[in-house]
Parts: sequence; C-alpha cells; structure tokens
Amino acid sequence: MEKKIIQDLDHKFKGIGQNTLTHMQGLLYSNPLTYWDYIQVDSLLSLQKQRSTLPDEMVFIGYHQINELLFKMVLWEIDQLAVPGEVSADLFIDKLGRISRYFDMLTTSFSIMEDGMDREQYLKFRDTLTPASGFQSVQYRLIEFGSTNWRNLVDKRFSDVLKADSSYDLAFEHLYWQNAGKDSRTNQKSFMLSSFEDKYKKVLINAMKDYEKTNLWQKFVELPQEVKQDPKVIQAMRHYDKTVNITWVLGHYRAAIKYLEGPEGPKEATGGSDWKKYMLPKYQRRIFFPELWSDQEKENWGE
Repeated sequence: MEKKIIQDLDHKFKGIGQNTLTHMQGLLYSNPLTYWDYIQVDSLLSLQKQRSTLPDEMVFIGYHQINELLFKMVLWEIDQLAVPGEVSADLFIDKLGRISRYFDMLTTSFSIMEDGMDREQYLKFRDTLTPASGFQSVQYRLIEFGSTNWRNLVDKRFSDVLKADSSYDLAFEHLYWQNAGKDSRTNQKSFMLSSFEDKYKKVLINAMKDYEKTNLWQKFVELPQEVKQDPKVIQAMRHYDKTVNITWVLGHYRAAIKYLEGPEGPKEATGGSDWKKYMLPKYQRRIFFPELWSDQEKENWGE
C-alpha cells in the first residue's frame, strides 16, 4: 500500500515536471494543518465591521455575510453544471438538490433577522448604512442568470421591446430590478443603482452571455426525455423556482415589514427603492421555469 502511494505521488509530480523527492523533503519542514488555518477563522471573524455602536448591528452584518457565503455555495454548484455539452442526469439531479437545500436553509433563516434584532436599534444603525442595499448583492444576480434564460428576468412591461437580436446592453437596461433603482418620472438612476453598475455591469453582462446556453433551464432541456418527464425531477425544479422567487422573497419581505412599518409610518429602503414592489412576487412575477407552471399558477404567482 505504502509503495503504491509513493508510486502515485511520483507519477503526479513527474506529470507536472516536478521532483518528487523535493516535495517529500518539504514535508519535513512544514507545519501540521490546523482547523483555524484551514477555515481561516481569524480572518473570517475579523470581517464584521460595525458602523455604529449598537450591538444588534452585529446580528445584521453576520446574517448578511452568511447569506453571501451560501450564495457562493449555490453558484459553486450551478457552475459545475454550466459547462458546454450535456451533463448526466445523475449529476444534474444531485446538483439541483444541493442548490435547493442551500436556498431552503436561506428561507428558514429569516427568523434570525425577524426575531433577532431590537427594532429601535435597527432603526438607528440602518441610517449609517444609507445608500447601501441588499439590492447590490452581485452574487444573487449571478444566481438568477445561472438559473434561467435572461429573458425571464426582463421587466414584464418591456417584454415586447426586446427583439431576438437586441443587444445585451439594451436587455440589461430592462431587467426587472432596474425599476427599483430608477426614478419613475425621470428614469434617472439612483446612486444605489449607478454605483452597483459602475462596479459590476461588465461582470453581469458577461454572465448574461456565459449562462445563456448553460443555465439550469438549458441544462434541464438537454436531459433525456424520460428524465425531463420524471415527476420527481419536475417537482425538484418547481420547488427551487418557488423557493427562490416566492418563499425566500416573502421571508425577506416579512422581516422588512417588522422593521420598516410602525406607528411612525413606513420607512424608505436604505437604497431608496420602492421595497414593497421590488420584494413582493405578485408584482414582479419572476419565474425561472415558466414552462413548468400552468397558466393559472403563473397568473396567481406569489398571491
């Protein structure tokens, strides 16, 4: 067994033009791996930087950072499917299950924010966050592009504006979330939206192109007919669609209601958007896999 391991190591290092003995000698002087080094615990725990002195801001920061880590895990699984050519049915089903479980976790976690912060503290420290907004999560936008055809993310009012040969830049200007960052009278972009685009527009346009033929829906379409018709696979697709675009969004909405609506009247979102219309699924009717839902289900989406 030991001899086989040494032979395999020798084969590995010679394959990349390296001297096996040099690498083995290096092991004599290397430190053993520890949990805190592998997980980078010290670095991870140093990333929570409060902008106020209010203790519950730590809950807010920690929760959103956990969200971003889970978004990264979702994208990690999506990108293993988003490759040219067909993927096996087993791989697709396995990855879709993982992605759904991550979003199930995100959905059930909203009680951390909804029940885990003092409202008076929140209303004070949120003023220090203006004009930043969760709207500016680029990973969430990438998940959307990785899940569905970008045309399903276009504001329904402008579906007929885009032609088959419309540019990606024109399509980008008509995505549903653009409306949340524009003045409805002047069409002028808010600082929240313009700063987000300054940093990420090129990344997002590239994602529209890269995922156009490799998003989850396109990979589903490529599956063998018997797999696409399997009720369990269809239900898994529908579960993911509903979880991301209804259940998770409504969880976010309920948490926002608790803090942004009170005796003093409704509060504006930190980024300045109309947060109710942006969050509520019945307004956006955003559906990743519309082909898997009946006309009545789509009509009553999010009701």
